[in-house]
Amino acid sequence: MPKLGEKLASEVLDRRATLPRKPAGVTLEGALVKLVPLDLERDLDALYAASDGRPATWGEHCAGTYEPDASVWRYMPAGPFRDPAALAGYLRTLLAAPDGLCLCVTDPRTGQQLGVVNFQANFPEHLKIELGGIWYSPVAQGTGANTEATHLMLEHAFGLGYRRVEWKCDALNERSRRAAERLGFTFEGIQDAHYIVKGRNRDTAWFRMLDTEWPRARERLQARLAAQ
Repeated sequence: MPKLGEKLASEVLDRRATLPRKPAGVTLEGALVKLVPLDLERDLDALYAASDGRPATWGEHCAGTYEPDASVWRYMPAGPFRDPAALAGYLRTLLAAPDGLCLCVTDPRTGQQLGVVNFQANFPEHLKIELGGIWYSPVAQGTGANTEATHLMLEHAFGLGYRRVEWKCDALNERSRRAAERLGFTFEGIQDAHYIVKGRNRDTAWFRMLDTEWPRARERLQARLAAQ
């Protein structure tokens, strides 16, 4: 007889009824960054300025003039953007996603906008959710901001009762792939011809973290943050 998967405990199955399709808005705060639900009226102009190629500063961190496509938008589904209105059109699709929550990454002291992250592809019935649509201004890249933001998001997701958190990226995006592995995600393989993005083929690299893996990954992330 064909085998079946492990029968899950009722306590696990019951969690599904507690999770909405569209994740509830939440504010997550750490020492380096604070994640707040994106507000276009408040955040749009600052996010555009943080990603359009102009020099920027964040505390002691500085970024000179840069090429927006290469530094921010190359592997994203949209961008670079010609003006704030074009960026707003993209961000509205994230805000309106029936299975997603768009968060602005900010400085917890000044409120300075540093980037955007999302809970997306939410499947409460399977207790799984994805972290995606992630980008940061060059001034925040390499500072530990993404490490802490990911830690906050994982802590929140597993605290809600999810069994699986996914991370997907363009298979050519070596920076994102290295980040996923550094943050404790496990590589699961390449899905060929997964999407067409900006008129080009995209093969997608899949990564995941399970609730059983989270305690050990949390320890590593906390140690990494303590060493910042």
